[in-house]
Amino acid sequence: MSNGPLTRGLLVAGKEIPAVSGRVTDTNDPVTGEVVVRVPAAGARDAAVAVEAAHGAFAGWAATAPTTRRALLERAADVLERRAGEFAEIMRAETGGTRTWAAFNIGMSATLIRQAAGTATRPAGSVLASDVAGEWSLAVREPAGVVASFVPWNGPLILCARAIAVALATGNPVVIRPSEDAPITSGYFLADVLAEAGVPDGVVNVLTNDRADAPEVVEALIADPRVRRVNFTGSTAVGRIVGRLAGDHLKPVILELGGKNPILVLDDADPEYAASGVTVAKFMNSGQICLSVDRVIVQHGIADAFVDAFVAKAGGLPQGDPGNGDTLVGPVISTRAAERVAGLVADAVSKGARVLLGGGPARGSFYPATILDRVAPNMRIYREEIFGPVATIHRVGTDDEAVELANDTEYGLSSAVYTENGGRGLAVARRLRHGNVHINDHSVADEPQAPVGGVKDSGFGHFGSDWGAEFFTETRWITLADRHTVYPV
Repeated sequence: MSNGPLTRGLLVAGKEIPAVSGRVTDTNDPVTGEVVVRVPAAGARDAAVAVEAAHGAFAGWAATAPTTRRALLERAADVLERRAGEFAEIMRAETGGTRTWAAFNIGMSATLIRQAAGTATRPAGSVLASDVAGEWSLAVREPAGVVASFVPWNGPLILCARAIAVALATGNPVVIRPSEDAPITSGYFLADVLAEAGVPDGVVNVLTNDRADAPEVVEALIADPRVRRVNFTGSTAVGRIVGRLAGDHLKPVILELGGKNPILVLDDADPEYAASGVTVAKFMNSGQICLSVDRVIVQHGIADAFVDAFVAKAGGLPQGDPGNGDTLVGPVISTRAAERVAGLVADAVSKGARVLLGGGPARGSFYPATILDRVAPNMRIYREEIFGPVATIHRVGTDDEAVELANDTEYGLSSAVYTENGGRGLAVARRLRHGNVHINDHSVADEPQAPVGGVKDSGFGHFGSDWGAEFFTETRWITLADRHTVYPV
């Protein structure tokens, strides 16, 4: 990346082309500020070209033998693992992601793609009961058509794979609209891997844009009648816009949105173990994961022991240059993001919060691992998603108080409960209004085969236990009579 910016064209039908306007847009290294990637700044006309390419590939890809689609995806997972070092370097330059986070992205994505590949050869329908003698009644699932996938920067490879792998396995072509902050790692990289594995031209297309043109491009993709499915991962604010547009055009949509995730540490928990889990859940990728914990709700009986252990563990984390192999807390995505996090902390401190670790102003795109105690509802940080390396401590007395506080948010993405009593943990978990609840594991726990999705303002629709196969297909009713019916006329 040191020999000048990596330059790409719009990936359309297997070829790289410029935007119709000829304009380009840059992505900057969050640490150095240098331009590291330059891509086309697409507009609505470019979106139509990308969709046309995907639509043109639809019939052939849908007709491809399921075993062939499965084999191509499995081969792509192998290619992905071979290119792990290349991915880590590009991800560091684009997002400031550490090598540990890059390795997690590669491992999780490869497993996810292999799991998704299996959906290609699962049963694609069922035989229904029928009251008509001599008639076969069938429910048949068929590929829906072009899928528009909007992918964020924070877990770029994982979230790109999750957005498109099952769509491809079930016979649908895709148009990826990657993040402006990470166009390579949230779009081009996986597209290149799939092409290397042998996926035909036009099945995977990549459409990039300048941030200022995002509304135009998003609307053009969703409004195009050839686009039959939409999935979006990102902020709740933008998710509302995507959801409205999809509704206007009667397009099925999955929205995976933000969270204000709690971890409950009950008074019978092992404080050292809980502190280790919370440290991972808060500071992995500098807290920039939609599943990251924001609020640590701890009962009085264990609070001091837990807080001491948590501060010690967080204070010992290697922080700084993401290029160093042992760094666990690197920069956030931009100077602007770091200043926003610093502003949340400053507001809380001015209203009475106590800094147990870190705090202070941002240093460029870096913000230190920070822990705040005595956080109250009148502080911005109590309600707003942090998306940075800051944890807030909330002390409560009873299980009821812990549950009430955990549910006191418009979000409902992920949560966790630490306790040495499994029955108590399950009783608490059942009362939490979050899409994911983990007992004795942290809030960022994730498995490729598990359902993914939030409740309340954290999402709409989800990739369910069938891996989203139903979402990416249309179910049709087909009957076949093996004899003539006696009609009344």
